[in-house]
Amino acid sequence: MDSYEQLLMNNKVWAESMTERDPDFFKRLTNVQQPEFLWIGCSDSRVPANEITGTLPGQIFVHRNIANMVVNIDVNLLSVLQYAVEVLKVKHVIVCGHYGCGGVAAALTNRSFGILDTWLRNIKDVYRLHKEEVDAMPTEQQRQDRMVELNVMEQVMDLSKTTIIQKSWKNRGGPHLHGWVYRLSDGVIKPVMEMNPGSELDPVHRYDIEE
Repeated sequence: MDSYEQLLMNNKVWAESMTERDPDFFKRLTNVQQPEFLWIGCSDSRVPANEITGTLPGQIFVHRNIANMVVNIDVNLLSVLQYAVEVLKVKHVIVCGHYGCGGVAAALTNRSFGILDTWLRNIKDVYRLHKEEVDAMPTEQQRQDRMVELNVMEQVMDLSKTTIIQKSWKNRGGPHLHGWVYRLSDGVIKPVMEMNPGSELDPVHRYDIEE
């Protein structure tokens, strides 16, 4: 049996087991989607949002990319963000990175990775902003770990700079923004940042939002 066929078989087993436990489970999913959370995570296959948070399908709206970035010209990310905030009206937006992130590690080097360089440039900008702090860390592992944390924090800040978030903060008092980091070695999530609705922003990035 090929590996992709095993996935299809696993799906049938999963669907049957869910129906046995809760006969109306899929009926509820079909009728409505009301997640409380938007998860912006890394594409790394070891960091699945539902698995590590113990949540079921329908509870978390998910966007993933390399190194969990919030890039201001990424239409994919911005479309997901707008839908989650304005249509689904999520209460929380979580940026979750992870220690051992390959994208962050690559951005700390001077190697060229082809087309990936265009994406990694956004992480390099985070490094440039915090270079003194990161370079002062005594080991390479500590430098990478701190960069993972700082990168998550900067992405949360970048969320707050969007008109999508600022408009929602003004008009409905949400969502809350969270920065988390997941540790692969023990499966535990570490919160590193939180921004409440209406948090103070640098005037340069604050928009005049009409009601």
